[in-house]
Amino acid sequence: MKFSTKTAYGVRVLLDLALHQAEGPIPLKDVAHRQELPLAYLERLISPLVAAGIVRTKRGVGGGVYLARDPGELRLDEVVQVLEGSVAPLECVDDPNVCTRSNFCAVRDLWRELKEAMNRVLASTTLQDLVERQRQKDQLEAAMYYI
Repeated sequence: MKFSTKTAYGVRVLLDLALHQAEGPIPLKDVAHRQELPLAYLERLISPLVAAGIVRTKRGVGGGVYLARDPGELRLDEVVQVLEGSVAPLECVDDPNVCTRSNFCAVRDLWRELKEAMNRVLASTTLQDLVERQRQKDQLEAAMYYI
């Protein structure tokens, strides 16, 4: 299963906001620049995150976007649900009525297990976990630079 660009970019934006949250509201153009993402795309991407209460915006001088919740309380399954919807690889996993074989299909059981495994990983990972992983990678990169 592949996640959409919206989800891939959305998680990167949230990680960037978490890494820079001490700076207060961050202009979206700064996030776009750091993440090497199209600003126009990010402007559209922010709306569902605002509607879900994951980020907030502030207008005017000193305005920008910022996390509405603590990164340690924001699980990635919530983010993926907002941006992607279900992680089910096939429609029959979420809606058995789309296939007359659903109740007797061993393959559907496999797809359901896959969905559950993905949800477990996403639900057990917070934005703060990603922040810590990124900081470790940044330290490794810095160490490699000075060797």
